Amino acid sequence: MHNTTNHHHLNHQQQQQQQQTQNSHTSTSRSSDSGAGEPCATGNKWASRLLRECARAISDKDSSKIHHLLWMLNELASPYGDCDQKLASYFLKALFCKATESGQRCYKTLTSVAEKSHSFDSARKLILKFQEVSPWTTFGHVAANGALLEALDGEPKLHIIDISNTLCTQWPTLLEALATRNDDTPHLKLTVVVTANIVRSVMKEISQRMEKFARLMGVPFEFNVISGLNRLGELTKEALGVVEDEAVAINCIGALGRLAVEERGGVIQMFQSLGPKVVTVVEEEADFSSTPYDFVRCFEECLRFYTLYFEMLDESFAPTSNEKLMLERECSRSIVRVLACDEELEDYSTSGGECERRERGSQWSDRLKEVFSPIGFSDDVVDDVKALLKRYRAGWALAQPHQDETGLYLTWKEEAVVWASAWKP
Repeated sequence: MHNTTNHHHLNHQQQQQQQQTQNSHTSTSRSSDSGAGEPCATGNKWASRLLRECARAISDKDSSKIHHLLWMLNELASPYGDCDQKLASYFLKALFCKATESGQRCYKTLTSVAEKSHSFDSARKLILKFQEVSPWTTFGHVAANGALLEALDGEPKLHIIDISNTLCTQWPTLLEALATRNDDTPHLKLTVVVTANIVRSVMKEISQRMEKFARLMGVPFEFNVISGLNRLGELTKEALGVVEDEAVAINCIGALGRLAVEERGGVIQMFQSLGPKVVTVVEEEADFSSTPYDFVRCFEECLRFYTLYFEMLDESFAPTSNEKLMLERECSRSIVRVLACDEELEDYSTSGGECERRERGSQWSDRLKEVFSPIGFSDDVVDDVKALLKRYRAGWALAQPHQDETGLYLTWKEEAVVWASAWKP
């Protein structure tokens, strides 16, 4: 981004404001230079203050204020700095794209750069390292696998339809559990539905590894990939190849939030038409569905959620971790997508066919209850999740839903961050 405003053009009040921000920024930098690794939650949060002002200015179409705040953020932001500097850097990009209406173009560029550097080994290493230091993804895997195994218990032929972006990292533990079942080992057909180009490029390698692992475990196994879709809303019952004598399960991890809001009901109805024994749904706990109507509200929610996420990464990884930087860059793409891409103008065939309209567990519950009934997680599954969380640093916990809600919540420092649930027709 270019510094389009010159320092001399700032009036006296703006200079004072910038000086205050510079001062607070310098003190934050010093504390992180000393090795303390200042997390997001401390300090005086200059980044969120300036970012909020900028979002409000964009909403009000106040061009001189937008100009000044973008310039000031650009002076202070750094993707390699402390948590405030990172938040400033990644949200600045999205706000600049929103102000200049260049979101679509920027998102496509960021995605194509990510695709070029994406290999199976780098993706696998990133996912495994993240799972090692944080239960953010493994929580959903353990909860969903527990519900799947209980619902499919005793069935000889299983067909799991996996709609997620987890590169099949969920399935080795499920295959192990099937291999040690008391009765005959069932036949498992796994159909993986892929919409993201990034994932599509590594599916061949994944299928070979999955087949090899199933042989090792002695589980009769068939692996199918459906990857010709531009977006999940195009998925049909016929494409999934469900056979009459199979016990069907549908596993959705982080997938439904990438569906256009108006397509969600239709996809959930299609799931029902497959007659599944169980549907597992795991989503991050954030509501980005209000963007087209209320930019400031969506911005506030986006800032809240990613401040939590960046703080969690900061405390989980070493300061110089490459994996942390890659995860933060993934967030950068998502933030641009949420705040600066107008879905009404979107060309699905060139954008990877996915949006970023997450909803909270309570909102998903309302949608899913229209065609499904919730299945409570058993004590055994809850115990498995609690045992998982003990392997990680302090700050993680399990929260039960409120009275009229369903599922389980993973919390980080008492804030709900991921929701897991199970459903039946």
